This record gives sequence, C-alpha cells and structure tokens, in this order.
Amino acid sequence: MIVQPIDYVLVAWFALALVSTAYVAWDQFRNNPEPTVMRFAFILVTLYMGPLGLLIYVLADKEPRPGTHEQFTAPLWKQGVGSTIHCVAGDATGIILAAAVTAMFGLPMRIDLVVEYVAGFVCGLFVFQALFMRRIMGGSYWDNVRQTFLPELMSMNAMMAGMAPVMSFLMMGRDMRAMVPTELLFWGVMSLGVIVGFAAAYPVNVWMVERKLKHGLMTERAPGSRFDLAGAGPEGHGAEHGRHGSAQHDAGPSEHGGHAAGQHTVSPSEHGSHGGAGHHGMASDATIPQLVAVGSVTGLMLLVGLIVPGFYVNLSLSAADVGGAIMPRGMTMHFDTPAAAMREMAAILPRHIAYHAPRDARGDQPVEPRLDRGVKVFDLAAAVVRWHILDDVYVDAYTFNRQLPGPRLRLVQGDRVRINFRNALPESTTVHWHGLVVPNEMDGPANITQPPVPPGGTYVYEYTVEQAGTFFYHTHDHADRQQAFGLYGALIIEPRDRREPTADLDYTIQLQEWLKREWLTYPAMLMEGALPNYFTINGKAYPSTDVVRMRVGQTIKLRFIGSHNNFVHPMHVHGGPFEVVALDGVTLAPGARYLADTVNVGPGQRYDVIWPARRPGKWLVHCHIPHHTTNNNVETLGGGGLTMILDVR
Repeated sequence: MIVQPIDYVLVAWFALALVSTAYVAWDQFRNNPEPTVMRFAFILVTLYMGPLGLLIYVLADKEPRPGTHEQFTAPLWKQGVGSTIHCVAGDATGIILAAAVTAMFGLPMRIDLVVEYVAGFVCGLFVFQALFMRRIMGGSYWDNVRQTFLPELMSMNAMMAGMAPVMSFLMMGRDMRAMVPTELLFWGVMSLGVIVGFAAAYPVNVWMVERKLKHGLMTERAPGSRFDLAGAGPEGHGAEHGRHGSAQHDAGPSEHGGHAAGQHTVSPSEHGSHGGAGHHGMASDATIPQLVAVGSVTGLMLLVGLIVPGFYVNLSLSAADVGGAIMPRGMTMHFDTPAAAMREMAAILPRHIAYHAPRDARGDQPVEPRLDRGVKVFDLAAAVVRWHILDDVYVDAYTFNRQLPGPRLRLVQGDRVRINFRNALPESTTVHWHGLVVPNEMDGPANITQPPVPPGGTYVYEYTVEQAGTFFYHTHDHADRQQAFGLYGALIIEPRDRREPTADLDYTIQLQEWLKREWLTYPAMLMEGALPNYFTINGKAYPSTDVVRMRVGQTIKLRFIGSHNNFVHPMHVHGGPFEVVALDGVTLAPGARYLADTVNVGPGQRYDVIWPARRPGKWLVHCHIPHHTTNNNVETLGGGGLTMILDVR
C-alpha cells in the first residue's frame, strides 16, 4: 500500500529489478558461456540489487561478442566482481530468509542480526560454495567445506559489516514498516543492504582472487554445446579469437599474481580451484601474516557493523514491538527509547481508516437521546476517519460517531444518562467526563477505574448529572495520543433553575492542534519532531471555520473549550471586550464577572464569555499566538488555523 513518498520509489525500483533480473536470466542461459552456478548467482544478485546488478553484469561478465568471454573477463577487477557476486548470492540469500523468519517470530533486532549472520554464512559456505561449486572444484563435499571455510568467513564478515548497519538504522528508524516482511519497505531495506554489503565485500574478494584463494569469473565451453568454439556454424564463429584469449589468459598467473586462475575455462573433465593452497592445482601465495591481517580486519569490520548501531538505536526491539509504526520525521530516538514511546508517537496508518468524511462535513453536531424508562440514552462509537480540516487538506483522526469533534451532548442538570460506548479503533480506549462528579467506576481512566475498552469492545457509562455548565468528554487511555487525534466532544448541561447568564446566540469553540506531514497524521505533542503545523476550531482551520452571522445589538455566548493537548491559547475577540461569566463549568457570581478581550485557554479549561455586537463588520475570534493562525506556517485569506469570523450586520 502506498503510504509514504518512498513507496513510489520502491515500486519503480522493484519493477526495474524484475525487468533487470528477467534480462540477466535470459541472457545468461541464452548467450553467456558460464557455469550454471555463476548464472544463478548473477540472477539472484540482480534480483537483490536491481539495475545495479544488471549494470555489473553488463560491464564485468556479459560476453560482448561470441568467443570473447575469457579475454573480456580477464582483468582483476572483473574477477573480483565474480568472486563477490558468488559470495553475495549465497550469503545474502541466507540473510534475507533469516530476516523474514525472525521478524515473523518477533525476535529482537540484536538476536535477529546474529541469526542472519549465521544463516548467511551457512548458506554461503555449505550450499553455494561447497555444494554448488563441487563440480568445478572437484574433491569431496567436506574437503570443499574445509578449503572454502576461511575465504567464505572473510568475505561474509565484510559483507555483513556493510549490511548490518543499514538494516539496524533503517529498520529501527522512524518508518518501522521496514521490520515487517509483508511491507515493500522491508525488501527495499534488504536491497539497499545487499548493495552496501557488496561494496564492503568487493575489496576483500579482489584480494582473495589475486592471491588465488577464490575463483572469480569462469567460462564453460562444454564440447558439443552451443558455446563450443571448436564447433561449426555460427556458434563456432570467433573460435580462433576465443582460443587466443584463452591462451593469453593461461599466461596470466605470472602477470596478474594468479588472478587468472579464477577465470579458468572449465569443462566436465577439467576443474578449476576455489580453495586454499594446493587445492586442485591452484596454489595460493597468501602468507600467514596476510591471512591473519585480512581476517582480523574483516572480523573487526563485522564487530563494528553489529555493535556501533546499538549506540544509537534500540536493538532490543522487534517487529512485534513496533513493526509497522511510522514516527514523525525529527523525533529523537535513542538506544533506550522504549517501544511504547514509539507506538505513542506513531502516525495513523491509512489501512485503519473506516470512513472518509465529505469535505463539507461538520463536527460538534447535536445528537438527540432516546428515552429508556426516564434515562437519556446516547450511543457513542470511536472510529478512524479521514477528515478535511480545509478543502484541500485532510487529517486522519480518531472520532466519536465519525465527527470531529464528537457529537454535542446536551443535558439538563439532574438527568440520568446512559452512554453505550463501542470501540472500533485499532487500539484500546475509554471515555472520561471532564469535570463531572460521577461514580468512580464511571470516571474513565484506563487501568485505574476501569479496564481499557479493547478494539471491538463495549462499555456502558451511566450516572446522574449533578452540575450545570460547559464541560466536555474525551479519551483517558493514552490521551496524549488519542485526544491529539480528535477523540473529544462538548458536553453542555443546562441548569434546572435557568439562572445561568444567557445570550441571543450560543456557540461552542473546541480547540485542537494537528501534525500533518508527508500524507500522514501524527499526534501533535510538545516534544522533538512532534510540534503541530495545523490548528482547528471545531475540526476546521480558517478559512473553513464557521462564520457566525449576527445583528448589531445582539449578544453571543462563546464557550471556549480547551480540548487540545499542548499550548495555552490566548483567545481574543475583536470589536471590544466581552464579559467572562463562567470558568470550568462554574458560573461566576455577578460581582465576580469581569471584562476582558483575551482569555488564556489551557488544555482542559473552559471559559464562557458574552460578547455584544457593537458595530457592523467582520470581527475576528482568534488565538493571539500568530503562528497558531496559520496553516502549515502560511496565512490564507488573511489568517488560518485558530481563526473564525463574527459577521455583524
């Protein structure tokens, strides 16, 4: 599924990889005179490395003209390519298979790397070297295992030294879909890891070919085959040139330090050598100090590649802990960042969206209860919704009843109320009735007064309303995440005695902060990488916020609700002061009321203010932090974010 811009790159990359692999497979078996083991090695490496594998094949191994393969592949750098290709084909296959299996079993990354190393070494040594090369090398299977152990160890160490940091840093980076084998990003990281591993292993393999410790590229012209240069017809064209190239090559050991032995022309009756000194006629001239030095360096490279990433990322985590989570760019993560923190910061994944609301959908819509023997009954359901905060900007949100904010619940002081709650989120949640006096088991804090409501679960809240004023309800299970995603709604309770200050109009303002980056919505928080870039009133950012129309002489009660999580928003009204008549659901006594033009609305706070329309015109209601009146740092039609208009005629 396309979730991030990188996914388009990966789709294109793997499409090219498949085309490249198909071409290499066709050309190897149709046109290239090479042993079968090397044909499959090039095919696998091209599958893993995509167009780079094709490039390497064309530049280093593909016979340019019939009969010229021996001469074309003779240079040492090409022989080193052949040796590395063989190493990568076996080792990378084992590593990739192990990575997929360990991810499915939920093993931590540090164990995963060890298992991958063992699997890569076993696959490279026991399968690709000792088994698949046995016809070329001659001797018994276990003789070949012994002879190829040291070259394979050094080559594997260098390759894993390149692959391990790539896997560690990218799989434990901000987009942890890279840990899940069912995600395209996992295979993208594997491909990049193989490319880096190839580059790390190549110099070691060049040295081993030069010292006749390993084979490089080989040519196979079996008698009677289409590549037999002694044959008649088109297949025999260039026979003299081919034999000349082979003769030149046979003289190579004195000129190239023996690397030409790795490019030996093989046939069923003639075998090259892959192993150590004296093995099947290929005597290595590597000295003991040289072997110790190269072996020590590749071993050190491996240790650095495995250990150093652990200083920066948490290798104790597994795909089961955080697999699939995507953190905001810029979030600071360390080797001790817990999985819970990563899950808390993760974006809403598009696959969880249950409903795409229309662009003109509005939240905070009043809902009428049904009566059950005198009890007012409401149904609330939490679900993931794609919601437009602007015509051209949407966020993915957690909502009650597919609204942002959730439906407005209107009650009268003394009502008995029952809320049937159902959770359709991908995580557990609860509902808290902010500021209300309720039985403790109805209060909502997860794991304290009630068990969290699991995905697909239900819970019934029932209590008698004892207070009157402006309140709200919101999640109380990982509220920093879920409330930031929109899980809140207004709860307006009328007094029985009607002594509450009234106005001609009544409007509720619920504030929120959003973080939308690269198509995904993250929970906005006051921490690294999580600061908001959009702000909304009742689920809309200006200029999509409501315009309230009034006449001169009318009054409006503005109910400010701090349904947001982070900032204190100084909410200001143009056109003259208002009267603050209630605070946190408590109506102020007449002598305690006061005039102001700005109130600082903090998270959880509520202010009821009454503003008179004194003059005609468009009067702003907005946050007095200018950044909060922009959309992604940009003003639109004179404002943005926490801005709305009182249009007085």
